Amino acid sequence: MARKKSAASEFTLFDVVYDDGSRRSNRRVPSALLGGLDGDEPARAAIEAQDAEIALRSGRLASKVTAIARSQVR
Repeated sequence: MARKKSAASEFTLFDVVYDDGSRRSNRRVPSALLGGLDGDEPARAAIEAQDAEIALRSGRLASKVTAIARSQVR
């Protein structure tokens, strides 16, 4: 019987720092977007798109992403 794909390999986790000084940990980005010549830069676009959708649904303004970094593996 074939094994299921691990959910851990489908997503990469990122810590995000916003311009207002707030920080969000373990933001999920599909691993398929990452790698290649752009490295982790597509993760920024994916996180900004997630933030825009959250802001639209909540009725609040989205904060600007200042920095992203891969979350530490535990």
